[in-house]
Amino acid sequence: MKIYTKTGDKGKTSLFGGTRVPKYNLRIEAYGTVDELNSHIGLIRDQKIDTHTSKILLIIQHELFTIGSMLATPPEKKVLKNGKERLTISKISNESIELLEKEMDKMNETLPEMTHFILPGGHTTVSFCHIARCICRRVERITTQLSDESSIELQILMYLNRLSDYLFVLARKLTFDNNAQEIKWIPEKTT
Repeated sequence: MKIYTKTGDKGKTSLFGGTRVPKYNLRIEAYGTVDELNSHIGLIRDQKIDTHTSKILLIIQHELFTIGSMLATPPEKKVLKNGKERLTISKISNESIELLEKEMDKMNETLPEMTHFILPGGHTTVSFCHIARCICRRVERITTQLSDESSIELQILMYLNRLSDYLFVLARKLTFDNNAQEIKWIPEKTT
């Protein structure tokens, strides 16, 4: 299979099902940003982290590919003429969302209570988590806008919302795993 097809040379690309759209199409922006997020999560996995976290991040990466596939399939192309679904893979489910919630609950059991906003940083791995969290929030905003214009599964929005929370909690966990310091944001008061 050749990587280059030359079909996008004039600024258009195909969605799953064959619909041609400009490369700046909101649906393309949504799943392209999911891909960017997935790459950053791969960067976190490449760091010295515990095996359990690495396994969970790998599950998340698979889920993000699923989300990308779901977003790449416009509603009018989801079902084939024979009535079968075009996308024949498992979709994002409530179980996918619950996994993130359970993981956050487990991490929070060992973390000190949060009393202030926290500044990103303190350790390279922690910073990678915060970057991924910000990208996740961006893909959530883009996907929410897409959902206003087109039909998308609610579980996608729910998953992205939980994932950004998960990445924040993971950043806190990795701060403590790496003996780094959480820097609280304490704004200066005006008189």
